Amino acid sequence: MKRTCLKRLIAKRMLLRGGLAALLVSVTSLSWAADPTPAAPAAPKKPEPTLEQRIGSLEAYINNGDPTASLKDKDGKIPDGLATPTSATAGPGHNGWMMTSSALVLFMTLPGLALFYGGLVRKKNVLSVLAQCLGIAGLVTILWWLCGYSLVFASGGPIFGSLTKFAFLKGVDSAPNTDYSFWVSHNVFSMYQMMFAIITPALIVGAIAERMKFGAIIAFVTAWMFIVYFPLAHMVWGIDGLMNGVWNAKATIKAIDFAGGTVVHMSSGWSALILCMILGPRVGFGKEKMPPHSMVLCMVGTGMLWVGWYGFNAGSAVAADGVAANAFMTTTLATAVACFTWAAAEWILKGTPSVLGYCSGAVAGLVVITPACGFVNPTGAVIIGLAAGLIPFLACYKLKNWLGYDDALDTFGVHAVGGTLGAFLTGVLAVLDVNANLATNLKDIVGHTLWLEQLKAIGLTLVLAVVGTTIIAYTVKAVIGLRPAPDQEREGLDITDHGEEGYNLL
Repeated sequence: MKRTCLKRLIAKRMLLRGGLAALLVSVTSLSWAADPTPAAPAAPKKPEPTLEQRIGSLEAYINNGDPTASLKDKDGKIPDGLATPTSATAGPGHNGWMMTSSALVLFMTLPGLALFYGGLVRKKNVLSVLAQCLGIAGLVTILWWLCGYSLVFASGGPIFGSLTKFAFLKGVDSAPNTDYSFWVSHNVFSMYQMMFAIITPALIVGAIAERMKFGAIIAFVTAWMFIVYFPLAHMVWGIDGLMNGVWNAKATIKAIDFAGGTVVHMSSGWSALILCMILGPRVGFGKEKMPPHSMVLCMVGTGMLWVGWYGFNAGSAVAADGVAANAFMTTTLATAVACFTWAAAEWILKGTPSVLGYCSGAVAGLVVITPACGFVNPTGAVIIGLAAGLIPFLACYKLKNWLGYDDALDTFGVHAVGGTLGAFLTGVLAVLDVNANLATNLKDIVGHTLWLEQLKAIGLTLVLAVVGTTIIAYTVKAVIGLRPAPDQEREGLDITDHGEEGYNLL
């Protein structure tokens, strides 16, 4: 009986607790329902592009075009609020090619140019050349990060870009800078262009090899980048540059330079001539034989330069597209023809075709085709190859002896003469069929008066390089001196500048 009453009491208590809980829930629900604060309205969803528009963006990626073109209305504007998922996204194929090209251009300097020049000097100076290439690579990278990239590729004016816009590579991220590419990350583009900035002053080393102090070279290159390279690169390649005839409708000089005939080869080659003349000849020049210490290293370096040059030339399309494919083909044709032509000319005049002749011819072909490779057809490339194999050869074989300057490794004969020749022939041989971009602002002068614009660009480049180098060289000479003591030069720069020897045969 007692157990029955206890069970009933427990049941009543549980029922009472359940009722109280249900009442509490009901009251809470009523209070929420009566809350006068309205819920925030959902943000309107941006309208998505249509299937047709998305296909248009995909076609733009394949054709290296504007991904937003298919989204724009008849007035050329994107409707307000329209989602544009492809407008600021790097394309994987183009981005991949440009990263590969960046590595190839660095490969041209380290180890290509280092071994090419290193093999051509005497063994007591081989490490000095390697150190100069390495030192310049590090120095220019710092300057590029500091403000060099901003001075060249930020918009700002016809001669310089901006000192601050991209300083310290601020804002240079993975989204494309559409002034230069719709599909390549801004940071990848900046690194690609940095490799050009590295190899250009390194080319000067060939003319002054074996007789300029390492500290003087570093000081010279620092000033030269700001006075010669940065303004010239902006004038030719900057979106609002003075000589960017392809993309700047307001360019004063409507010239073209696909991959660096004026910016790289003319600037370095003419500067090299002036610097070697100010330095004077090597101790013993004209009295002692100064043959290359290792043609094996020279040939290996030449092969590396040739391979790396595909990144230099085909990469300058800033896309893995048809223009890049044409540049790849024309680079191959011109280089091979020049390599053979130089050696053939040497065979006729000297009686033997030397390995040095083949190497020099290959490099000359690479130099002369550089400004033209994205603008000329295969026949134009072969013509350029023939010219590259003959005219720089005569400059190295005859002109140097006539004038008596000590251009140690023929930087002037190959890069200044070859770069100038290439810049001119580009104006003569460029055709609209190869590169539709020529029709953007130059349709009326391609095949007609473009060569006159090229002559103007050649003249301005020559003046900037010669005057700038003269001022810098004499300033450095006055402040820290350019040359080691004659006894140190005889001993070799490997020991005197770096405390090392290239070969320890003991």
